[in-house]
Amino acid sequence: MSKYIGKTLLQVVPVLFIITLIVFILVHITGDPVAMMLPDTATAEDRRILTEALGLDQPLYVQYYIFLSNLVQGDFGTSFRYSEPALPIVLERLPASFELAVASMIIACCLAIPLGIWSAVKRNSFIDIFISGVSVLGKAMPNFWVGIMLILVVAVHWGWTPVSGRGGLSHLILPAITLGTGIAAEMTRLIRSSMLEIIGQDYIRTARSKGIREMIVINKHALRNALIPVVTITGLQFTNLVGGSLVTETIFSWPGMGQLIVQAINTHDMAIIQASVFVVAIMVILITVITDIAYKVLDPRIKYNE
Repeated sequence: MSKYIGKTLLQVVPVLFIITLIVFILVHITGDPVAMMLPDTATAEDRRILTEALGLDQPLYVQYYIFLSNLVQGDFGTSFRYSEPALPIVLERLPASFELAVASMIIACCLAIPLGIWSAVKRNSFIDIFISGVSVLGKAMPNFWVGIMLILVVAVHWGWTPVSGRGGLSHLILPAITLGTGIAAEMTRLIRSSMLEIIGQDYIRTARSKGIREMIVINKHALRNALIPVVTITGLQFTNLVGGSLVTETIFSWPGMGQLIVQAINTHDMAIIQASVFVVAIMVILITVITDIAYKVLDPRIKYNE
């Protein structure tokens, strides 16, 4: 296992190199940052001075070489919007996104795991049909609509929580529910299908024939194996929450990375974009390694090619 993790971490360097190259090219071909930064009254001389100051008068390969040289030193450049180094700005937003992602995943797991198990155990019953229907409905409802409804009812009409912003636990409740319920709907269906497959295995029937209590059979023997595909979707969803929960962050004015990335794209702030993508890429790789370790914990029979 240690060799596998080491081998995976060694693959980080070429992956990050490819990612930075793709982002660098896409950023440069989607628009002219000088035109976005200067007012309409700017002269040609103003444009020339700013272009030289940003290093945009150099060929692309020279710009990319300079970018990589700075990247090795942890320097992604200076954000022209904030007039500060880009990486600290991104890292400053990371805890807010991480906090929201963790809270959302906790809500999703607390809802999805018991509902998925219950639906599988009560297969083809009214409970199963009801839970499956609610899961489909929850998946079909867009996050922005759920968020707006929660604001109108819970925050405005009942006054139980703040409308927006980041502060204490009360500020976290509504955006976490908004994201968590959508993920729970998808996870519930996955857990149900996985549990149905496991319940039909011979070792489950053997355990039941020995007179073991049904709760022990489900929780000890079936659930552990059924959670393996759930771990995969949890890792992927967690990464998406950290880097891409833009709509929810915008609705609730949550100062996370998703909002920062879109603002940087709109203003063509290349330093922020590149630093954000780099941080998200690192997180994806780390979560992938953690997911592989979780597989091994859930099922010791899993072997990795070392």
